[in-house]
Amino acid sequence: MNCKNCKAELISDSDYCNVCGAKVIRNRLTFRNLFEHISETFFNYDNKLLRTIIDLFKKPEAVIVGYIDGVRKQYVNPISFFGLALTLSGLYMLVLNKYFPETFDFSMLTVEGQEEMQARNMSFIQKNMSLVMMFYVPVYALIARITFIDLKRFNYTELLVVFMYWQAQISIISAFVTVLICSIFGTSQGILSIIYMPIMVIYAAYVLKRIYNLNFGQIILRTLFFLVIAIVFMMILSVIMAITMFFNGDMEQMIEAQKAAKEATAYTASTFKNWTS
Repeated sequence: MNCKNCKAELISDSDYCNVCGAKVIRNRLTFRNLFEHISETFFNYDNKLLRTIIDLFKKPEAVIVGYIDGVRKQYVNPISFFGLALTLSGLYMLVLNKYFPETFDFSMLTVEGQEEMQARNMSFIQKNMSLVMMFYVPVYALIARITFIDLKRFNYTELLVVFMYWQAQISIISAFVTVLICSIFGTSQGILSIIYMPIMVIYAAYVLKRIYNLNFGQIILRTLFFLVIAIVFMMILSVIMAITMFFNGDMEQMIEAQKAAKEATAYTASTFKNWTS
């Protein structure tokens, strides 16, 4: 008998391949054993996925630093975990777009006259969620590298692992929570994004505190420094976007839209004043 995965020769009563470690399957696939496999993979407390999610909250240093130090079997590796997060994020966007499209209301975060541009930006993010998530990871890792430049414990590549785990954990949890809240309460994405932002910062600070073994005061100062660098980066990005908009004509359209919005507001106020006087 040979292993169906790596073709290595097996002992007749082997339950696992001694070369690749794959489980020896002797029975044909049925609905029963398919369901058992799915249950064992995703809903068993002892499986890697659930243990990874739980321990990223309880003891993130065990998952992240453990992987960096060479512990590769106990938890889901960052690439697979991040890939799962990308898949779930895509599914949750699909569900919301199909069944709860009204939740994509960001009017409360939109400057008057920029509604059309905001709508285009949100449409781009929705269609390219995976690219946006992948873009954030190296940026956050770079900011963390600058923030902790005096602490030599992790290099840039290792910080990529840190933020892949962080981003994936945030995305997986928020995907389930968002669908649940939107389906029950119909809460808009704009309101949820305001709620999520401080939670993401606090969780990032918690993870960095644990992996760098810092005290409360140290992580508060480092978090503030991290946020300052992030703001500077966003300002630079905004300048680049403004220059791009200037050359492709979007800046002029935005200015005209703002003027039109102000004129419409002034006209409405004037009409209301004349009507009430």
